[in-house]
Amino acid sequence: MTTKKAEESPDTCPAQALLKMLSGKWKPEIFRLALAAPLRFSSLLRQIEGANKQSLSSALKELEEQGLLDKITIQQKPLHIEYRLTEKGKLLIPVFQQLEGLSAIKAA
Repeated sequence: MTTKKAEESPDTCPAQALLKMLSGKWKPEIFRLALAAPLRFSSLLRQIEGANKQSLSSALKELEEQGLLDKITIQQKPLHIEYRLTEKGKLLIPVFQQLEGLSAIKAA
């Protein structure tokens, strides 16, 4: 017999799982910026006010481990690293679009 608490655990609720993936300092902002184009670390550091190298690096690593971003090494001099949305990450685009729509309604 399953209990109500077991059915509502964060591990079984897709919305809770998504919130857990994107929670943390800078993750939502990184993801929002990645929707537009591939990102370089230095560009992210400039665009995200208040971000420091350590916290930004940690957030990028977590998003990569979760399968939402790919870290791509571009073999040219100087060496470049870009972060791009994965196919899994692209599946979340409609979710972010809906959230943007809701915030526009609330602001009006």
